[in-house]
Amino acid sequence: MTSPASEAPADVLLVERVLGDAAAGDWHERLHEVVHAGGLEFVFIEPANLKRRRFRARSDGGTDVAISLPRDAVLFDGAVLYFSADRAIVLKVGEQRRLRLRPVDRDAALELGHLAGHLHWRVGFEAGDLLVAVDGDEEAYWARLKRLLEDDRVRPVG
Repeated sequence: MTSPASEAPADVLLVERVLGDAAAGDWHERLHEVVHAGGLEFVFIEPANLKRRRFRARSDGGTDVAISLPRDAVLFDGAVLYFSADRAIVLKVGEQRRLRLRPVDRDAALELGHLAGHLHWRVGFEAGDLLVAVDGDEEAYWARLKRLLEDDRVRPVG
């Protein structure tokens, strides 16, 4: 099943309905496949904007999204806005939480990078630090980092 969204104008993705809930069993599985393809993107909005039906936003992957929903549509955290076999866009409410991690040396940086890639974490880089986007339970991220933190090879910053 593909999204009813269409590309118009040029490189703007038009979303005209919510497809489902990312946390629902069937959507969760389908989105998991897109994660493996590296095609999962998020649009972040503030809670106060949940009642809006028409607005533009940019996903964390750089996609320009124009949302134009009917009056009876309901936006919510985890709303699937677009889906194809290799790409999906999901709505997230609130600011993106991030862990800022600083490896102590090149070897630690390689190991941290390998871990983040293996776990399909969405990351960014800034001033030698790895910025990990937190989706869901933050404690699960810290649990995966436990050994690197205990060995003092990676340090949380901020």
